[in-house]
Amino acid sequence: MIDISESVMQLLLALIVVGPLLGAVAALLPAPPGLKGKSPDQAVLRHGVIVTGVILIAAIVLALGFDHDHPSKMQATTDISWIPALDVRIHLGIDGISLPLLVLTALLTFLCALHSYFKMPAGPSPKAFVALILVLESGTLATFAVLDLLLFFLAFEMVLIPMYFLIARWGGAQRTQAAWKFILYTLLGSVVMLLGLLLIGLKSGTFDMVALATDNGRGLTTSVQVIAVLAIGIGLAVKTPMWPLHSWLPDAHTAAPTVGSVLLAGVMLKMGTYGFVRILLPVAPDGMREFAPYLAAFAVVGIIYGSLACLALAKQGAKGDLKRLIAYSSVGHMGFVLLGISTMSPTGVNGALFANIAHGLITGLLFFLVGALKDRTGTSDLDTLAQESGAALYGKAPRLGGLLAFGAVASLGLPGLAGFWGEMLALFGAFKPADDLSRPAFLTFMAIAAFGTLLTAAYMLIVVRRVCMGPMPQGAATTDTPALADVQGYEFAAWTPLVALTVLAGLWPAALLGLTDPAVQQLLSGGKS
Repeated sequence: MIDISESVMQLLLALIVVGPLLGAVAALLPAPPGLKGKSPDQAVLRHGVIVTGVILIAAIVLALGFDHDHPSKMQATTDISWIPALDVRIHLGIDGISLPLLVLTALLTFLCALHSYFKMPAGPSPKAFVALILVLESGTLATFAVLDLLLFFLAFEMVLIPMYFLIARWGGAQRTQAAWKFILYTLLGSVVMLLGLLLIGLKSGTFDMVALATDNGRGLTTSVQVIAVLAIGIGLAVKTPMWPLHSWLPDAHTAAPTVGSVLLAGVMLKMGTYGFVRILLPVAPDGMREFAPYLAAFAVVGIIYGSLACLALAKQGAKGDLKRLIAYSSVGHMGFVLLGISTMSPTGVNGALFANIAHGLITGLLFFLVGALKDRTGTSDLDTLAQESGAALYGKAPRLGGLLAFGAVASLGLPGLAGFWGEMLALFGAFKPADDLSRPAFLTFMAIAAFGTLLTAAYMLIVVRRVCMGPMPQGAATTDTPALADVQGYEFAAWTPLVALTVLAGLWPAALLGLTDPAVQQLLSGGKS
């Protein structure tokens, strides 16, 4: 690690949050003559790569300068009065919980910008596309960095409009309906969430998340906490998404362009579960205890439901869409995150945070791979891929087939890869939940969730068998000319970091748990660590 002064850390965090927004404004301006390259479109796509690359470098430097000996302490903090009448402050800071999410967001956005430079999705002007990606990045990074409830809400909402337009203007079939469903679900959830945030702020006299977490709910009555958890929890559950508030997700993923799906699964879903950990667990612990068994029940239903939906889509003759299948798998994986949070134990919450990062890496990689397969074959329909154009990937495009198999076994939780630890810790958390929670109930939830891991393995292995190991279609090239282009250089560049980090997190989980555990212990104890 490197020694960086607190003032430089503050500037780095401010740059990370505001930089993409300034880059989005610059993307809409005419390109200077010397930077146009072959065309203005190429220039603006290169601009997107440069801006997201700078933000990624800043995030890495911030992580290197982070005091890893005290990950529970808020670092790189900025605290400026913004609306004195409401005591709303521009309060930024990071700890061991938010830092991994910040770096993950910066990494995935850079990889999406790099991918788009070489493979821009068909649609309107690249200027608008790059600007929307950068606004989306700024809103997501701000969500993980702000420490004021109203600023959190503004950042939480800021990502909705760019994602709506990315789906509606650059998406595939049924994109308009999918975009409207996405925006309506999330906006309705957000209205309820705002009421809950205002209730907490007005009843406690502050919107400062650090002060509220330190107070640990002592300034709020149990009834206020219950109402706040219900209201805020609905908004967060829609974004997560939790069953049965998930139905916008498969449509959005199926219609979204590749980079839209990567960002939606990789970082936007994490905003909901982050809100549970950052706001509800420390600020309204009594309210969370009331709802924890119900949250766990919804979580395990989501795990089983998502897995059964994937099995139905993977079945021969079901005409299942591979992007839709991965979207339903996200419902199951995020169910493990919610189960970990509902245990209200350090083990479970650490598992939830680990599973968040693992899901971002693995599902981001899977959406990249399915997008590449769709570009090459013109379809993501599983029956068509298995019977006509994509079968026997191992023989026709061995690197692409190998990566798809890697993503699948990582997603099913193979030991030694990132997906294993989060789910295992969530199950351990359910085995021994917080003292005030019913252990028999959580043992039941643990057993159901463990069965869900078997279903996950089943549908992922079916996908690999059908797409990667099927018979070569009649008339396919078998000698000199491959039927499908294998992995291109820019695709290697975009996917290699995700593969490497999936392996690293699986083999060295202490790197991530060492950051999150002290911060989680402090949150759950109300700052008394």
